[in-house]
Formats: sequence, C-alpha cells, structure tokens
Amino acid sequence: MFTGLVEAVGELIERKPTSGGFRLRIAAPIAPELSRGDSVAVNGVCLTVILADSNEFQADIGPETVRVSTLGALEPRSRLNLERPLRADSRLGGHFVQGHVDAIGHVEELRPDADFHWLTVSFPSLLAPYIVHKGSIAVDGISLTVAGLGTDRFDVQVVPYTMSHTNLGALQIRDRVNLECDMVGKYVVRAAELAGLTIHGLRPGEVAH
Repeated sequence: MFTGLVEAVGELIERKPTSGGFRLRIAAPIAPELSRGDSVAVNGVCLTVILADSNEFQADIGPETVRVSTLGALEPRSRLNLERPLRADSRLGGHFVQGHVDAIGHVEELRPDADFHWLTVSFPSLLAPYIVHKGSIAVDGISLTVAGLGTDRFDVQVVPYTMSHTNLGALQIRDRVNLECDMVGKYVVRAAELAGLTIHGLRPGEVAH
C-alpha cells in the first residue's frame, strides 16, 4: 500500500527484454535503502526489487504489467516517480494507492497558472464511474485531486513542489501516464452493481468544476 506522495525521482538506465516482459534497471537515490524482495512503486506500479546496490535497483515486469501500464514502453533516461510502501506507523498524507494501474491516460494539456500548473488528462470510458469531482486519483503514482471533470478527461492543479519533485515537469502533450482510481470508489461502484443500481455519468459535453 502506498500514499501517492513521491519519495524520490529515479532514472531508467536500461529496459532489457525477458521472456514475456522486461527487466528494468533504475538509478535511484533510495536504492541503498532497498533490499531484495522489497516493494516499490515505479510511476504508480507496484514492483518487486530483485537486486539493489548503492546506486540502482532492478525489477521485472510481466506481460500484464506491460499491457496495462506505460513501463514496457519507457525509454532510457525516462524520469520515474518512486515511493516505498506506507509504514503502519506513518501519517497518511495522500490517499490509499495500491500500485495497481487501472488504465493509461494521455496528457492533453499542461498550462501554467502563476506559480502553479493545470494538467488535463484524458481517460478511457471504463474509468468514468470511478472518477469524481474533488476526489483523488493517482497519475504516474502521484496523489492528485480532481478539480475539473468531463466525460473523457479531468483537470488537476499541480502545486510548485509537486511539479519540481516528480516527473510531471518532463511531461509533453500526448505522453502516456498510468492512472489508478481511488479504491474506495471502486468498492462503492461494485456494491452498487451487485445491488442492481445503474451508475450514471455526466451528459456529453458537461464538465463539473
């Protein structure tokens, strides 16, 4: 379990093909504190450390992770958001993030607003019931608050600290990002489905602010 508060930014050194997946070599300032078997969130994807030393760690990704996330298509030197799991005695500063990507979104717009930035991300229709105005969503593992919501995209406002301490500053229009919806919302939607209720979204063209 993670919180969506990025602990460090690493860099992809190598993406080496394996049988059905890839092995990632990641340069990371938190590498000396990692051990074989530890979990670490990489751009919002929970991975298992298979090797770590003073400068880098390695982790494998399988076919399913390649299919549902951006990790299988990353190029060397890509900036990666890193977070170690939440400790039981720690404060919860973001929201509960499992490290299980729901879908891939696309950056549609990134525009400055004084010292802040607005980020617009489009998402596939299957996520619509799980994203709510003023709710939480993880974008590449970053806990953000939905400030504007349409039928196929949402807006978040990014504070200067987050912009400078994550990979968001390197994003370009149409870049792909990993999305994970708030797990509380997933349970609510599932319970409603089992109760025979129909989930209605916004009408086409509507945006909530």
